[in-house]
Amino acid sequence: MQKLIIRGGGRVRGEISVQGAKNSALPLLAGCLLAGGETTLYNCPELSDVFAACRILSCLGCKCSFRNNTATINSSELTGCEVPDELMREMRSSIVFLGAVLGRTGECRLSFPGGCELGPRPIDMHLSALRQMGVRITEEHGILHCTCPRGLKGTKITLSFPSVGATENIMLAAALAEGETVIYNAAREPEICDLGDFLNACGAKISGCGSGTVIISGVKELHGCEYTVMSDRIAAATLMAAAAVTGGELSLLNARCADVQSVIPVFEQMGCGIFCCKDRIFISAKKPLKAVKTVRTMPYPGFPTDAQAVVMAALAKAEGASVMVENIFENRYRHVDELVRMGADIKTEGKVAVIQGVKELYGASVRAPDLRGGAALALAAMGAQGETSLENIKFIDRGYESIEKTLCAIGGDVRRVNV
Repeated sequence: MQKLIIRGGGRVRGEISVQGAKNSALPLLAGCLLAGGETTLYNCPELSDVFAACRILSCLGCKCSFRNNTATINSSELTGCEVPDELMREMRSSIVFLGAVLGRTGECRLSFPGGCELGPRPIDMHLSALRQMGVRITEEHGILHCTCPRGLKGTKITLSFPSVGATENIMLAAALAEGETVIYNAAREPEICDLGDFLNACGAKISGCGSGTVIISGVKELHGCEYTVMSDRIAAATLMAAAAVTGGELSLLNARCADVQSVIPVFEQMGCGIFCCKDRIFISAKKPLKAVKTVRTMPYPGFPTDAQAVVMAALAKAEGASVMVENIFENRYRHVDELVRMGADIKTEGKVAVIQGVKELYGASVRAPDLRGGAALALAAMGAQGETSLENIKFIDRGYESIEKTLCAIGGDVRRVNV
């Protein structure tokens, strides 16, 4: 087991490249199953979740290699259609393999996925959509057995909520299905567009990504390709929050301004100066931070739930009272008690958090409750006086590449040590 030792009080500065997107790389890796050949993914982040996805691919018979942020997957010969329970439990996004395995083999056996405990995240929409496409699903002792006796059939599917995971699963299943599939109220996140572009590069016929109505015309086969994973918009927001909480300046390379368009106004309201170029974002937080009125998490293009915790870390030092409203997950304030240990003044009631800014945060012994909450604690420690011991960092490793190296590269004092 490992932990981070973070000595705060300094200001971040300089320039740094934003890593590849975790939330894009995982469905792309699942999509490699459909290609039936060799696929190379560049800018693939070195994360525990990515390695877990590669283990799932290997278990299904793919040949995988990973080096220098490049993943190479050969799916020419699959040897199975079952994902073991221990691999499913490693991450929530493992459910995206359901649509891909069904699309390739017509059969899939897996258990319910694991991941961070952020409250109920049912996969009902995934299963309902697949049933509409002709999938028979039975459950026994927590294992889902899915078959397509007559093959996957294109159909019209209306989602009750623009679920990213459900949209991705339908796209993967429909790419090789017979006929046309139309997804209404589809998720509009940039990661959906990245998956569509990737599948099209493999020979799929997908249009409408990012519009809310996605159209997939099934094809008989897909082929391998070379593709570059998009940059991680949540990692970009995290680095912006690092600048804000420490009063520093950063230039983010390989960062797409449009992807963080809903986050930028919040930092501007705090008093940060932000300047955007095509693939670069510059943020200056030399002025004292000010509170913001209300931040509501919403499906894209609204404020992302994944950025809620890291922005809260910055607001903990902003003068005045800020309000956060979490509309996506029920249990996404688990980092609040740990921030309070560091001197933050935050009160929660249901989905609302009121953050009364304090002049100083202080180092303490804290534990990461989940991926984004752990990142928020690391940022708070950067902006705190004294030394912080941050444990349970396995959650942070799920979404951030060697976070200690990233923070040190911009002026932080962060060490990873064995416990």
